[in-house]
Amino acid sequence: MNTISWDLYRTFLAVLRTGSLSAGARDLGLTQPTAGRHVEALERALGYPLFTRSQQGLRPTDAALALQPYAETLASTAAAMERHATGASGDISGVVRISASDVIGIEVLPPILAALQDEHPHLTIELSLSDAVEDLLRRDADIAIRMTNPAQEALVAQRIGNVPIGLHAHRRYLDRYGMPLSPADLKGHRFIGFDRKTAFIRAMEVRFQAMMPTFPALDELNWSYRIDSNVAQLAAIRAGVGIGFCQTGVARRDPDLVRILPDVFELPLETWVVMHENLRGGLRWRKTFDALVQGLRDYARETRPQD
Repeated sequence: MNTISWDLYRTFLAVLRTGSLSAGARDLGLTQPTAGRHVEALERALGYPLFTRSQQGLRPTDAALALQPYAETLASTAAAMERHATGASGDISGVVRISASDVIGIEVLPPILAALQDEHPHLTIELSLSDAVEDLLRRDADIAIRMTNPAQEALVAQRIGNVPIGLHAHRRYLDRYGMPLSPADLKGHRFIGFDRKTAFIRAMEVRFQAMMPTFPALDELNWSYRIDSNVAQLAAIRAGVGIGFCQTGVARRDPDLVRILPDVFELPLETWVVMHENLRGGLRWRKTFDALVQGLRDYARETRPQD
């Protein structure tokens, strides 16, 4: 048997760990077709298949599982050599994929990630913006910012704290329609909300009614503007369409956004930064994880009442 390139074993191990060609390729900074060619080349060199396809992704064969500890040893040795070679310069490179909600990704993360890439210019960031909870165990993302307590095992999680949600409107809207002075006054105003109720939205509604018993029932309010996007809702608030829900830290940055009934209404949104435990030994993931934790904690501090 001819000597088999370490690159083939490295790709095999990445696909084995992540369960898919796309995630394994992303892990290594490769394209998916390249990862596929590496696996096929290794299978030809070894003379037996390493994966079978299923609805859950790629499933390793018994032969692949038997090969895994040897590939792990190669990876450990290669990583030690790389750390020794690059430790002095502290160079960090490669791709890190981050999952976050659209508001966090658009309004909060850019300066955090810009500072990170200023420090490490060879680091590539992929940002996936969605309110869906991506599966870190299947490596849909490397690091996720979640607005719920992570339930999956085998994850490293850092709690950021509660990011409060408040009611806000543009000064232009309030100049025209008046400032609500009590919960009862809200029934006379236009509200901005979602056009369909996801499981997350339904859960937030339950929390809202439990925490705000003096407020009108949500179904009693005039939801005159409905759209399935937090960013679009924020744009509508800024345009003076009506009253909407907004993170207080985001709203505080815009002097024309006014918080409504701040002493009465506040809905805390528990926030976490999460990644798979297998990634914490990787320098680029750990550095990105730490930068997100620090940056988001700084952002959370902005939401505290100012003296």
